[in-house]
Amino acid sequence: MDKLQQLLQVSAQLYQYLTKIPLSEERDSYIERIDTLLDERGACMQDLLANGFKFDTTNRSHQMLAELDKGIRERLNKVMEAVKEDMKELNNAKKNEKQYINPYASVSTMDGRYYDNKQ
Repeated sequence: MDKLQQLLQVSAQLYQYLTKIPLSEERDSYIERIDTLLDERGACMQDLLANGFKFDTTNRSHQMLAELDKGIRERLNKVMEAVKEDMKELNNAKKNEKQYINPYASVSTMDGRYYDNKQ
């Protein structure tokens, strides 16, 4: 198979895979699959660049590749935002758990003490 066609196929698979963002329980396997597809795509790109690939705006395959790349970037940003939101929620849950376990941790230890400055 031609390297350009292989790159188009892997890019289309990645674009299609990024359409649905799963729940947080399934997110690990989802991210691993994205990583695998990105590695395949990167290897195809490296092979093309090593063979002297030049982007041509008049070529239909090259235009399709550019459109797929734009869509992949947008969808990857959405996935990244979802992961950031999950991490933020997890950090808030940890903070709330610590506050529940030790509610007086944030209280200053000097409260309620009286120091007599007279000698």
